[in-house]
Amino acid sequence: MVLRRTLAVMLAAAAAVNASTFDVTFSTAGHNVPSTLYGLMYEDINHSGDGGLYAELIQNRAFQQVTPGTSAALTAWAALGSAKISVVASSSPVSSALPNALSFAVPSGTTSTVGFTNSGYFGIPVTAGWTYTGSFYYRTPTPPSTKVSGSFTADLRSTSGTVFTSSTVPFTTSSTWQQATFTFTASSTQSAVTNLFALSVGGSTVAGLTMEFTLISLFPPTFNGRKNGFRMDLSETLLDMKPAFFRFPGGNNLEGETAADRWAWENTVGDLVDRPGRVGDWGYINTDGLGLYEYLQWIEDMDMQPIMAVYAGYSLNGASVASNDMQTYITEAINQINFVIGDASTNAQAAIRSSMGHPDPFTLNYIEIGNEDFFSPTTYADYRWADLYNALHAEFPQLHYIATSATSGNVPSLSPAPTYWDLHIYSNPNFFINGAYNFDILSRNGLQFFQGEYATTTENSGAALTYPFIDGSIAEAAYMAGFDRNSDIVFAASYAPLLNHVSSTQWTPDLITFSPNTVIRSTSYYVQQLYSLYKGDFYLTSTTNTASSPVQWSVTRDTSAGQYFLKVINTATSANTVVFTLPFTPSHTTGTGTILTAASGTQNTPTNPNAAVPSSFSFTAGKTITYNAPGLSLSVLVVTA
Repeated sequence: MVLRRTLAVMLAAAAAVNASTFDVTFSTAGHNVPSTLYGLMYEDINHSGDGGLYAELIQNRAFQQVTPGTSAALTAWAALGSAKISVVASSSPVSSALPNALSFAVPSGTTSTVGFTNSGYFGIPVTAGWTYTGSFYYRTPTPPSTKVSGSFTADLRSTSGTVFTSSTVPFTTSSTWQQATFTFTASSTQSAVTNLFALSVGGSTVAGLTMEFTLISLFPPTFNGRKNGFRMDLSETLLDMKPAFFRFPGGNNLEGETAADRWAWENTVGDLVDRPGRVGDWGYINTDGLGLYEYLQWIEDMDMQPIMAVYAGYSLNGASVASNDMQTYITEAINQINFVIGDASTNAQAAIRSSMGHPDPFTLNYIEIGNEDFFSPTTYADYRWADLYNALHAEFPQLHYIATSATSGNVPSLSPAPTYWDLHIYSNPNFFINGAYNFDILSRNGLQFFQGEYATTTENSGAALTYPFIDGSIAEAAYMAGFDRNSDIVFAASYAPLLNHVSSTQWTPDLITFSPNTVIRSTSYYVQQLYSLYKGDFYLTSTTNTASSPVQWSVTRDTSAGQYFLKVINTATSANTVVFTLPFTPSHTTGTGTILTAASGTQNTPTNPNAAVPSSFSFTAGKTITYNAPGLSLSVLVVTA
């Protein structure tokens, strides 16, 4: 957060505007705030996994789920020199999961350099000081009678051929698959990302040969130094939010277009050579290099806890699995959970986890049964929920199970009756402003709610948004004050979608937009961040407002730190004043605050990524605090008791 300045300077312009005054008194009574209140919702959409969080730089690295011999099978690949490349169904594949390979044929008599390149996921970053780690499998289906030995050169280069860093990789012809590994370190940073990975060799060495390659991989340094890990800058951007949970793997991308296309956990674990990948639900191939184990390891590294979904028998073609076919998916869900928390000494799925490097169980408290099953509420109510819940609860009674067929707080009837419900809503700013008290009217009857997806997706006029804008983000902040206030029944909330690759977009707006070498934090990102950082552990009851009011507030406390967080949200375009009367006299006469505010319509975009960012200020803290909130603002005032 930047631009520390005094409150008087910051509000000089706003003070000139006639402002309404809101008197707020709060007490020391209230309720605990769940530690899970603010977190992340994830699915692989907008290349947020492959090409995003997953640090792998090579697109189409193993020719998964493509048709050999087609141009589409060569996505991101191109030949160098006189070599001919195509994707073939290997006569002796590297594994049953990866049947395809890149055929590399070099004409007889070739003397010049030949090879092939990959353009990455819409570019490859070259960064000074980064050591890149690469590998590939290769073989010669019909090797010459006399073995040929030589060296490939692996490098990063510009599209014009300027080589930035390289490494030599020895090889020997053989009909069996061999794995080669290499590293190289970049000495300079390139501002452009239109770079290529190349694998080349002197033509005279391989003239007349046809070779096959697959699982051609290149990783930059990863978050926490994990092998097969996550992209650093995106992980650090998310870590800066201090998220409490990570809901995964979807979302629609859990369900598949059909049951056969669903996200199936067992295809995402083990060695990469044994992961077949799948056609994802958002128009591109999922490598499943980010598999169940990698997600869980990263969640642990990020100090989050998982909210893990299991497939519940509904897919995006609108079909539900028949009742008498559910057992396959029940068993799959049980095995998925056992992989996460089972005893590795007695359970086969847990033993796989242990073999991958995590003998102890991961943390797991919440299981979401399906996703958006309000699209097939009858089968969910008739048998899908009950079949899965009864079986999973019998096996894992300590876990909490979340139902997904509600469209509002007026939940449908299911048996057994769920305690936990996931709600989704996408709308315009006015909806979120007027919905600030949606949870206040709900009965306190033991139900717990997860606002698993929400976002302002249009202007009030109905115009679609490419990026979040300040008007919508502040409206979301008003809605989130309701999460604080009702955190006795709202146990978790997450904006969606989370990530968007600027060069491959299926849904807008998104919390974070990125390219191969940049990260753009939206105005909504900063709203989410402020609520999470200043969540507190206890909500204090205060004067209530009305849903139609332009000003909302929330008061929470960090008990161990002795700090109180006064959040003020002004959805009007002009200033308004809030007068807080505290139930104590602050121990420090100067308080600190953070504010996000901007002119109506402001967006953080790739060309103007910092149009609206939070800034810090100080204020006089007493038993009464008068705060003039600028138009379209979220402010957090921190007071020490």
